[in-house]
Amino acid sequence: MKKIFLIFLTLLLFIAGVYANNFYLGKILTYHKRGSEVIFKCEDSIQVLVKIVSPGMIKLWYTQNNFKQNHPSFTVINDSIEKNENLNILEQSDHFEIYTGELIIRIQKDPFQVTFLDKYQKKLLADYQNKGYVKEADFQKTCKLLRPDEQFFGLGEKNGSLNRRGHIFKMWNSDKPCYDVNEDPLYKSIPFFISNYGYGIFFDNTYKSEFDFGAETNEFFSFGSPGGEMIYYFIYGPSYKKIIERYTQLTGKPIMPPKWALGFSQSRGLYTNEKLAREVASEFRKRQIPCDVIYQDIGWTEYLQNFNWRKENYQNPRQMLGDLSAQGFKVIVSQDPVISQNNIVQWKEADSLKFFAIDQRTGKTYNMPWPWGGNCGIVDFTNPEVADWWGNYQQKVINDGVRGFWTDMGEPAWCNEEETDRLNIQHYMGNHAEIHNVYGLLWDKIVTEQFEKHNPNQRVFQMTRAGFAGLQRYTFGWSGDSGNGDNVLLGWNKLAAQIPLAQSAGLGLIPFWTTDISGYCGDINDREAMAELYIRWMQFGIFNPLSRAHHEGNNAVEPWSFGPLAEKICREAISLKYKLHPYIYTYAREAYDTGLPLIRAIFLEYPDDPVSSQLNDQFLFGKELLVAPVIEKNATQRKIYLPEGEWIDYNHPTNIFEGKQWISYPVTLETIPVFVKRGSIVPEMPVQQYIGEIKNIPVWFNIYPAAEGKIASFRLYEDDGETNNYKRDIYGTTSIQCLTQNNAFEISIISENRNGWKNIERNEGIKINMKNSPKNVMFNGEKIKLMKIKDLSNDWYQFSEKPIWSWDKTNQTLWIKFKRDNLPTKIIINQ
Repeated sequence: MKKIFLIFLTLLLFIAGVYANNFYLGKILTYHKRGSEVIFKCEDSIQVLVKIVSPGMIKLWYTQNNFKQNHPSFTVINDSIEKNENLNILEQSDHFEIYTGELIIRIQKDPFQVTFLDKYQKKLLADYQNKGYVKEADFQKTCKLLRPDEQFFGLGEKNGSLNRRGHIFKMWNSDKPCYDVNEDPLYKSIPFFISNYGYGIFFDNTYKSEFDFGAETNEFFSFGSPGGEMIYYFIYGPSYKKIIERYTQLTGKPIMPPKWALGFSQSRGLYTNEKLAREVASEFRKRQIPCDVIYQDIGWTEYLQNFNWRKENYQNPRQMLGDLSAQGFKVIVSQDPVISQNNIVQWKEADSLKFFAIDQRTGKTYNMPWPWGGNCGIVDFTNPEVADWWGNYQQKVINDGVRGFWTDMGEPAWCNEEETDRLNIQHYMGNHAEIHNVYGLLWDKIVTEQFEKHNPNQRVFQMTRAGFAGLQRYTFGWSGDSGNGDNVLLGWNKLAAQIPLAQSAGLGLIPFWTTDISGYCGDINDREAMAELYIRWMQFGIFNPLSRAHHEGNNAVEPWSFGPLAEKICREAISLKYKLHPYIYTYAREAYDTGLPLIRAIFLEYPDDPVSSQLNDQFLFGKELLVAPVIEKNATQRKIYLPEGEWIDYNHPTNIFEGKQWISYPVTLETIPVFVKRGSIVPEMPVQQYIGEIKNIPVWFNIYPAAEGKIASFRLYEDDGETNNYKRDIYGTTSIQCLTQNNAFEISIISENRNGWKNIERNEGIKINMKNSPKNVMFNGEKIKLMKIKDLSNDWYQFSEKPIWSWDKTNQTLWIKFKRDNLPTKIIINQ
């Protein structure tokens, strides 16, 4: 009996010990205001800080250690967007209320429980019971009331459907080659999501956080972490666009890529020698397939990572880069964040300077296995002294003529959840559990800041695989090692999965993004069999802002490598991207200004359409174009949902479809289903072999007139495309409006130059889709000359002092060509 009693007593003590470390929010004991903050002291020594960041953004911080942080936020650049020293707090018998002008924050006294309401008293978000802050053993979380119809979107580059409801996601940057369509976690961690109830949440925590959107229970959802601070930001919309805009204010604007980066790029795992680089470049130009960028993968360098060209592979790299530049090609080279032990000179240098992450068990450099190059030292980018050292190394190849970098393997590679030994890594700024998710971010920060230090006012190109919230300030993204490694021909579901992943990346403030066109994984042994999948991947990929074809090893994925038909179809697809370049570049600026992505989930523009949140396999490209890539083998039809309004078939503008319905759209291998909303204007230009090939290239405005009495409009954006002057608002715009009248179209064009920008001299044009040839065309009050369509088309590059027009009967389009000037222009087309 005594023995049983002792066992029982031991069990009780164990349970008591466990629960002694468990905390839940209790009663508020006291509170005090401090500028724009209120601090509530609760039972169990829990304190809660509520800070008004702006009228629509609130910071909450739960702690038991007097609000101490190891370091400032890696992500948040400003948590005092609008100063509010006169915080308005009203105490009632059982609760407090804080008014911001946009929000009401209601805080129950016993237990502490926060509810966010809009100014009309509509509930947006509320703590679930007393679980607004829960600490159980080594995990802390917050639990929120879950409504039956609530949907969640975001978390950045994550797999699965756009709606995250009913799923659990982890934040732990992971090297996942050939990842499954529902695999999690992947390479990037963006702990930011939005709800259809009009709010977003950013959880400012770098540890392996977890988000449960109702998988455990339908009563609440939760997010939390095993370490770090319990800080999150409530971001009010109520629109999705406003939430993203405010998240951008909090974490920083995305940098714009150079103009040429929005062209087409070609890569391959064994693009690692001069001979192949020259051959590929020559083939692109000979075959008249537009291309701006050629990548060199990690084998370009002599050792990881000394930035010396591999001597046996590159005979004269500086000459090679100059020759390729003369042909219009920019070369991007890979970086890895490690120094190989085989790289004796640099390894000893970094080791002696203590620039490596160390093994906390030994105090010596951590001996890191690496997929290639042998064991390595992990460069500790958290050490501020590393920045100039790394910057001097990377500048060597910039001086040679390299135009930018892709930072690969920055998770770091082989540091996935199961590799628990990596938790013994100690960085200058903290242990690996804390630093892991921001390691790639801090590397990218150094790469960009050092580039800008060595190359003042030049626009950086940097594309990364691993990242954390805030990466948009330094880098662009790609989705890593997609595709089917076991059988590349079975990669159709992997292609399909990239479409919602791309949209989710955009929602997480990664607007400049690409998939590896073809899928990275899998040996390509039967090119005839692979051709269809490659074509479909290309047809999706050209609507990726960065558009890179890439594959592992020496598996060629140049368009001509899949036969003449594939080459022809891919040439046409890539050419379409170049034709749309003025449109794409305008939306690149909008991404910088607002954070809105180019690949745009349809619910961003049509939030009241219940179908829009279910559209995983189609998207908006900008606001005017709807794209529904073909993602099924041997497809002859594509099921497409069109939101409200009228939608015009971009490929066949005489075909018009009513919105708010599903259509079955016929497709061939050549077809990319693209639709334009009626009442849109899409700027276009002639196809070049590379961006900037043709100086003073013309631009025309493709008008899809609105209904009678309505206006179609667009504001074209232009800058120099190479410098950071866009950050100083040195640019030009061309605003165009087309008013549809009873028997006429009235078009007005106004140019505006900002801060010294000067418009280039060029031809501009109007292409307007209409049923019948007009009676006449008036240009600034004067009737203009009619020409044959052939003569107008052949004359785009010749300036003429007088405008001309032509009627294309076959395609039912009116063309007008005129020399651009800075004066307001009015065109009237009489029918």
